[in-house]
Amino acid sequence: MQKTLLGAGGLALSLLASSVMAQSLTQEEINSLGNTLTPIGAEKAGNAAGTIPEWTGGLGPDSGRDLADGFQANPFAEEQPEFVITAQNYQEHSENLTPGQIALFERYPETFQMPVYKSHRTVGYPQSVYDQVKETAGQAKLVNGGDGIENFSHGTFAFPIPKSGAEVVWNHNTRHRLNVRRWYMQAMPQSNGSYTLIKMEEEAAYPAQMDDVDASTVPNTLLYFKQRVNAPSRLAGNVLLVHDSLDQLKEPRMAWVYNAGQRRVRRAPQVAYDGPGTASDGMRTSDNFSMYNGAPDRYNWKLVGKKEVYIPYNSYKMADREVKYEDVLKAGHINPEHTRFELHRVWEVQGNVKDGQRHIYAQRNFFVDEDTWMISLADHYDGRGTLWRVGEGHLAYNYKEKIPGYTIETLYDLLAGRYIALGMYTEEQSAPQYDFSPSYNQFTPAALRASGVR
Repeated sequence: MQKTLLGAGGLALSLLASSVMAQSLTQEEINSLGNTLTPIGAEKAGNAAGTIPEWTGGLGPDSGRDLADGFQANPFAEEQPEFVITAQNYQEHSENLTPGQIALFERYPETFQMPVYKSHRTVGYPQSVYDQVKETAGQAKLVNGGDGIENFSHGTFAFPIPKSGAEVVWNHNTRHRLNVRRWYMQAMPQSNGSYTLIKMEEEAAYPAQMDDVDASTVPNTLLYFKQRVNAPSRLAGNVLLVHDSLDQLKEPRMAWVYNAGQRRVRRAPQVAYDGPGTASDGMRTSDNFSMYNGAPDRYNWKLVGKKEVYIPYNSYKMADREVKYEDVLKAGHINPEHTRFELHRVWEVQGNVKDGQRHIYAQRNFFVDEDTWMISLADHYDGRGTLWRVGEGHLAYNYKEKIPGYTIETLYDLLAGRYIALGMYTEEQSAPQYDFSPSYNQFTPAALRASGVR
C-alpha cells in the first residue's frame, strides 16, 4: 500500500488492511512518520468536516496548574458540551457510535447519556519516543500468526503503520508507558446501585527503565507488575505478582499470588485470559484489565476499519479531587455528569476465538484511539453471539509527564445490569506517581510475603 492511503486518505487504508498480512514497511512509509502521519502513526490532518482537528503536538507542560499530590488542573474546565446524546436522539448519531454504546442507550434509556464536547488532540510523547519509533519502524515481526512479536525488545509502538489486526493489538500492548505506583478504588455496583469499595495499590515497572536490570538479558520481558488489596479487611493483604513477556508462547506469563489468610505464596496460572480478575466478583476477566492485556493467541484478529467515533477523551473531570466516588458510582452505569466524549478516529479490530481454543468472550471488538494506540471502547460477545459486556477506557493526558492514562475503566454487563469500575483515585493519597524508581527485588516471589503483611 502506498503512502497516500496512509496519509491524506487514511480511511481507505482500513478497507484494504484487513486482508493484508504483516510485512516490512517501505522507506517511503517510514518517511511518512512525522510528516503526513504523526510520529507514532496517526493521521496528522484533521477530518474534512473540521470536527476532528489537526494534530499539532499535543498539550505542553504549561497547559494547566500542578495541584497537590500529583493532581493536575483541567485545561478544559470552562468548556460546555456541544450537545448531549440520549436514548431519544442516538439514532441521529448512530454512524459515530459503536454497537456497545447503542446497547447502553437501549438498556438504560432514562439515565445513560453521552455529553459530547469539542475534540482536542491533546496527546504527545517525548522526543525520545518519536526517535525510537522512527528508528525501529518496520523491524518488529509477528510470529506464530501474530501470537507474539520478535525483533522488538523494550521498544514502544511496535507497528506504527499497521497492516493487520494483530499489529494494532500489539500497539496497545507495547504502547509507551512509565514506571508507576498508584492507589485506586474498584467497585462492582449492584443493579440497585449499592457497592463495596475495594482499595488497591499497584506498581508497574519496565526493564529498560530499571537501574538494576540489564534489559538486554531479558529481551522477551514486557513488564513487571504487583497489585495489593488494602481493603476491605476480608481481602486485605492479598498480593498478585506478574512477569509479562512479549511472546507468551515462547515464555508464558508467570504469576504468583500471596494469600494473607493462608500466609503462603503460590503460582497462579489462572491469572491470564478469562481467569477472574482480582477481587472483581466475576465482573471482569484477567485480560479485561487495562482494557486488554496478555497473550493474544486465542483469537484471530481482523482489522475491520478506521472510523470516527465518539469516545471518552480528555476525562479530566474523572481525575478532579472534588469528585467523590459516590458522585460517580450510580445504578447501571457511572454518572454521565462527569464524563466527556469527543469525536476521534479509531481503528476497529475484531477478535474471534480460534478453532480449538476457548474464552468466555467468543468475539471482542476493540476501538483503538489513533493518537495513543490505547483501546477506548470494547464490545464483548458471548458464545451465542449476544453482546454481553461493554468496556470504556476514560482517557486523560498527564501533560507534565507526557503520558496518557485511564482515569477510570468501566465494564458494563448488559445482561446482569451490573458493572465494574476500576482505577478511581480522586479520594486517594495521591494521583499516580511516575517518579517511582523500582528495583527488581520488589518484583520477586520472595518479596510477596513482605508486601502482603496486614
